Amino acid sequence: MSGDTTQGLRVADFDFELPEELIAQEPPEVRGASRMLVVDRAKSEVKDSWFRDLPAELRAGDLLVLNDTRVIPARLYARRTTVRERQEATGLIEVLLTEPAGEGEWRALVRPGKKVGVGDRLAFASAAGTVELEADVLERGEFGERLLGFKPVEDFFGVLERIGHMPLPPYIRREDAGEDRARYQTVFAEERGSVAAPTAGLHFTEEMIGGLAAMGVETARVTLHVGLGTFAPLRVERVDEVKLHRERYAISAEAAEAVSRARREGRRIVAVGTTVVRTLESAAARASQEKIGSGVTEPDEIQEGGGTTEIFISPGFEFKVVGAMLTNFHLPQSSLLMLVSAFAGRERVLAAYRHAVEQGYRFFSYGDCMFVS
Repeated sequence: MSGDTTQGLRVADFDFELPEELIAQEPPEVRGASRMLVVDRAKSEVKDSWFRDLPAELRAGDLLVLNDTRVIPARLYARRTTVRERQEATGLIEVLLTEPAGEGEWRALVRPGKKVGVGDRLAFASAAGTVELEADVLERGEFGERLLGFKPVEDFFGVLERIGHMPLPPYIRREDAGEDRARYQTVFAEERGSVAAPTAGLHFTEEMIGGLAAMGVETARVTLHVGLGTFAPLRVERVDEVKLHRERYAISAEAAEAVSRARREGRRIVAVGTTVVRTLESAAARASQEKIGSGVTEPDEIQEGGGTTEIFISPGFEFKVVGAMLTNFHLPQSSLLMLVSAFAGRERVLAAYRHAVEQGYRFFSYGDCMFVS
């Protein structure tokens, strides 16, 4: 714990000044050629480094946990056909798929939302103009959210790969390009389902992972599919009022055993990204609840399985699993900045961010990273 609590904290207490020119619009020319700010909680020190020097911050016996989710080309463009005008497609609509909601159904953000009502049909075409997908609007939610029901196709994800766009965050002020298909994806991405990248993992190369294994750093992989919470601003004033959207996660038997063994042996567990932090701490909370009164589950055991999590980690949270983390720099007044502040202390984190701004670090998804030990 950092010693902080959420009592009395406002969302505005997690603000910082960021010049727009420091928001990275492109990935570094070479994957992994990023700067890394090292934050030592015990010494209350920061030092400037490079991601290539991550091995110097790790030690034999550490367990490095990665998120192997795969980003889908979830941004689509559609023509709308109204209930009364099924044959006349009008209006170009941007649709961002955020979460599967059942057989053939997806939750989505649409823009402009005012043009899309329940009963409308959306037609998604290829560059050649051929309609490849159709969806009916089933429900209307707040802030542009809609529930879409897609007409069956033989290979839905295959169609997305053909006509979809990589869902770059709104602060990247350009259209997605061909290279984003690879660069907005980790080299270990496997389980498709995210609408945003687990960005701390973007720095890793196969060579880095192999080098860490050679020095005795163990690696495990979990899955958390990044969803709407990444895009949705916090619409409350007080931190204790924050509610997050749910996200899907899964932990394999192999990963559960690796994490549980590291905890039993007192080895450090290093989370690559806030998504891994949320996955591991959610699993620990679930294990604690399941063992109450049962006398069966050992205190340090993480169970395989999955589900959804809405865990919100803010100052005052007691970390049960994570001993260090690698993370990118996050947006002002965001839940992710609050998570890092819970781990390292709000004042320490905001001071580190001020240092990063002064030293010209690159921010957000395609930006530099921070190692907190």
